[in-house]
Amino acid sequence: MQITRQADYAIRAVLYISKLSENQRAATSQIAKEQRIPPSFLAKIISQLSIAGLLQTSRGARGGVTLARTAQDISLLDVVEAIDGPIALNECVHDDNACSFGDDCPLRPIWCDAQEDLVKRLKSTNFAQFANHN
Repeated sequence: MQITRQADYAIRAVLYISKLSENQRAATSQIAKEQRIPPSFLAKIISQLSIAGLLQTSRGARGGVTLARTAQDISLLDVVEAIDGPIALNECVHDDNACSFGDDCPLRPIWCDAQEDLVKRLKSTNFAQFANHN
């Protein structure tokens, strides 16, 4: 499993914004340049994160992008799912009818446990934890 490039860019953008001072806004052009994200791609990402309630945007001379919640209240899972949708290591994790072996499948419990561990780890990791990292 690999997160999409779009989710990776979204994580980098939120990380960048989370390191700003409380009243500071970031221009999308600045985020794109410093995080090496194509500007047109970043615009779409910012829009998705804004719709998900993770970022706030404002236009004008004093405009820019800020977090909609505190960095502590935004998890890696929030960002990944806002961009890629729910985590799914295998389709049988969410739909036990997807496997022709049904309840007799020896692999489904492994997929379910692995997904649960990944989701738990991403959910427990918030952007405030990265605030002091360069």
